[in-house]
Amino acid sequence: MTEEHPELNQKRTSGQDTSTKVEFVAGVTTFLTMAYIIFVNPAILSTATGMDKQALTAATCLVSGIATLIVGIVAKAPIAMAPGMGLNAFFAYLVSSGKMDWQTALGVVFISGLFFLILTLLGLRKRLVEAIPASLVSALAVGIGLFITFIGLVKLGLVVGDDHTLVKAAPLSSVILIGLFGLLIMIVFEMRKMIGGLVVGILASTVLAALLGKIDMPQEYFSRNLNIQAVAFRLDIFGALKWGFFGSIFTLMFIDMFDSIGTLVACCHQAKMVDEQGQVKGLDKLLGIDALATMIGAVLGTSTTTSYIESAAGIEQGGRRGLTSIVTGLLFLAALLFVPIIEIVPDYATAPALIMVGLFMMKEVKRIEFGNLGEAFPAFIIIVMIALSYSISTGLAFGFISFTLIKVVSGKFKEIKGAMWIITLLSLLFLTMDQLPGLIDYLREIMGVILDRVLLLV
Repeated sequence: MTEEHPELNQKRTSGQDTSTKVEFVAGVTTFLTMAYIIFVNPAILSTATGMDKQALTAATCLVSGIATLIVGIVAKAPIAMAPGMGLNAFFAYLVSSGKMDWQTALGVVFISGLFFLILTLLGLRKRLVEAIPASLVSALAVGIGLFITFIGLVKLGLVVGDDHTLVKAAPLSSVILIGLFGLLIMIVFEMRKMIGGLVVGILASTVLAALLGKIDMPQEYFSRNLNIQAVAFRLDIFGALKWGFFGSIFTLMFIDMFDSIGTLVACCHQAKMVDEQGQVKGLDKLLGIDALATMIGAVLGTSTTTSYIESAAGIEQGGRRGLTSIVTGLLFLAALLFVPIIEIVPDYATAPALIMVGLFMMKEVKRIEFGNLGEAFPAFIIIVMIALSYSISTGLAFGFISFTLIKVVSGKFKEIKGAMWIITLLSLLFLTMDQLPGLIDYLREIMGVILDRVLLLV
């Protein structure tokens, strides 16, 4: 057992102060908690679109590594980026529904990224973030904490679906107990103020699973056939510039905008990357990189790239500087060679790390003003809807709309910043985007009826 290091723990919790060792451990932790994207992203996209799975694996590693390295070097922040879950599902839907081929869908992703970048350069996205009240920012962290805890419990196998109650606790199995063993190690490390607890817990569960014969060792340890040519530089930008595709472009933009804003605000507050007014430092750079990463990802052949909430795992381990992201990015690039080794780490070994991060993010609940109903209810809605709708962007949209609506009906217009009106409008568009075609057809039908009656009267 490692000896306790109070001085290291002090560095972990004092703003941007840290050490190379702490940053390295944080980078490894972030990578291990989000390495699943290397396998999940290609599986989702290849199954639904027919894209080459091996090429997608290479593209996922490359895009994640490049984007995360840019964050570390340029923004000097402990934030990792990769093709986003949910966003890749929407990409798959665009193709599998027959709306467009995958080359055109990549063009749609590229254009949406370009719009993100333009909004960032105009300073609009930063203004949107700075207009969010402090209570809602704290609620965002709590909601994301519950969200990733739920993801962790599902990955662990402890929570499963149920036809009658939606979800239920699963009976204890050997793999769940292996995961709980790792969770116990993480708790002990945190109680004793020792660094690296999440990594040690993940590795301990993996080793125990191997000893018990629960995972199969790979036949080869190095990747030999990963080639990106089948998907890279195949995007069709001009094909995506059709009026009928702009709804898809803006839907991607809204989802990524709310997801990235939510993730960056929550993680940056956790990393103490805020000024005296509570605003995130270097937010413009982070939002710009987020947009640029989406465009790079489209060029290299994958769906929308975004900031990852799993970054919170590395931040909790003490990551405060760009070195954390550099380590994570290099590991993604190294994964191009070691995919078979990474693949043996089971979900139930990494799941406890997400549960622990959820616990740590719950601390923000004490900052919510529950005595002020105008602040408390939108915060409550954000927390509940993020967790229960399984979507950060959906939870934020409901929270923002309810905040503005409550202020309006109570006559407190002055408490609504100008940018919050824009956020509310974007939230309404986001929640109703898929209903707009039907609404337009309905309005056309009504106008037709009115016109017919007017003509009869004439």
